Amino acid sequence: MRISTAYDAGKLVIRLAGELDHHGAREAMREIDGLIDEYLPRDTALDMEGLSFMDSSGIAVILKTDRRMREMGGRASVINPARQPLRVIDASGIDRMISVKGARRQ
Repeated sequence: MRISTAYDAGKLVIRLAGELDHHGAREAMREIDGLIDEYLPRDTALDMEGLSFMDSSGIAVILKTDRRMREMGGRASVINPARQPLRVIDASGIDRMISVKGARRQ
């Protein structure tokens, strides 16, 4: 799991790459929490274009990020999910709770 960021005008984009499974989810959330603390964004987007695999642990990361942003009065979203992570997102129904943009449904 690799994480990179971009920040501009109150929006933090966190790019996730590799595999987001139960082994990487705890460390990913720790790193995401640290980035939110550092930047104090109004909006945080989890860019999942680089994820080759995600299991239900990824849903927990999305939910925890959303909860953290709501506590701060901000918003979270998922952008550009790759095909396999999008299947997990669709199966979970989480897109009814959090914005999912740029989804490649094929």
